[in-house]
Amino acid sequence: MQQDSQTTFSSEACTGKLNALGDALYVIGGKWKLRVIIALREGNKRFNELQRTISGISARVLSNELKELEVNGFVKRKVQTDPVVVIEYELTAYSDTLNPVLDSLISWGETHKAKIRQEWSTALAEKQ
Repeated sequence: MQQDSQTTFSSEACTGKLNALGDALYVIGGKWKLRVIIALREGNKRFNELQRTISGISARVLSNELKELEVNGFVKRKVQTDPVVVIEYELTAYSDTLNPVLDSLISWGETHKAKIRQEWSTALAEKQ
């Protein structure tokens, strides 16, 4: 595994990095977890608010994702019982450790989308 053209990792270091990446993807990977976290960056939300915010997610999947995020320390379930039971989900301080990752992924996604659009525009212009 090479970091760049001048730095080479040992086999042990490469394995360690691959394992660390695997661990990270296990915890935050998949289609929905990061979207749930980003939706909660706006502030605490109730279950139905989250489901409306994240288009395409089913109630069952959202419930499972919230449970996994709670188990891994990213989300906290806040229950208020006065006068009716209200359950809100909020991010924990630990979730802030994902901010650089999220910001980088968002930036890369925007750049990638612009690149693809530019390539399509160029390809269409060449066909004409």
